[in-house]
Amino acid sequence: MLTRRIVIPGGAGLVGQNLVVRLKQRGYNNLLVIDKHRANLATLARLHPDVQTELADLSMPGDWQKLLPDADVVVLLQAQIGGNSLAEFDRNNVAATRHILASIRQDKPPYLVHVSSSVVESVADDFYSSTKRAQEQLIAGSGLSCPILRPTLMYGWFDRKHLGWLSRFMKKVPVFPIPGGGHYMRQPLYVGDLCQIIISCIENRTPGGIYNISGQQKIDYIDIIRAIKRTTASRAMIVHIPYALFYFLLQIWALFDKNPPFTTQQLAALCADDEFEVIDWPTIFGVRATPFEQALDETFNHSTYSKVVLEF
Repeated sequence: MLTRRIVIPGGAGLVGQNLVVRLKQRGYNNLLVIDKHRANLATLARLHPDVQTELADLSMPGDWQKLLPDADVVVLLQAQIGGNSLAEFDRNNVAATRHILASIRQDKPPYLVHVSSSVVESVADDFYSSTKRAQEQLIAGSGLSCPILRPTLMYGWFDRKHLGWLSRFMKKVPVFPIPGGGHYMRQPLYVGDLCQIIISCIENRTPGGIYNISGQQKIDYIDIIRAIKRTTASRAMIVHIPYALFYFLLQIWALFDKNPPFTTQQLAALCADDEFEVIDWPTIFGVRATPFEQALDETFNHSTYSKVVLEF
């Protein structure tokens, strides 16, 4: 068993839940997850009763800050990924990072790994991308050596927001809408691969720098949806809807849902025609890239984790 103390702020979401599974598989047994989402943190505690959890809002100073000075490793995962309020993005992406950095012992700093996002290089300029850029600037200006990982759109176990939500929506409706022609190139990244990259950073003390962790396969959005339909055996009919009408329907949805799973800003980002750098991260980090179809099968057909659904 490996006793190295690993603290994971924001660890009850997609990446954190997957990372805990894989850290335990590697033999790490001294893990602390800090998160403000009560239900998702409870899910993690139920799945992993041997992992220490702390319910706390990282955007606010508090007793949770006393838990960081003894950390050997801190994996920064806290992030606001959806919503319609700039203030929420600023609190959870910027203020929380500022408080975490202030809580670290400067005379004996832990090894940091920061999970950023490819959106910092996107042509989109929405709440998420602007606050993730600000978050990166805080990390880069901290004076600490920290690899900054920029993953593209992620999917895998515990995916509440992206392909996971799409698959659940597909099961509920007879008709699945696609904006426009659906030929929006994506570079989806299997979260299991990102977790192995994080573990590689921890074990090899990867030096500070920026690493664009893009999915190795370029796939159109419409083909992603078709692949999800095949993998989950969904009977929903895929129907194309004009972009303007799709946008209008999302605006109507937002009137009744304060935290919608898909927003007009995300629709604009989907259609932004971004193409992100593909580096040879399998060689850099010694991690095999999981083929898309295989990763989808693991995502939706695992005997235990495929059945776990996180809350928004």
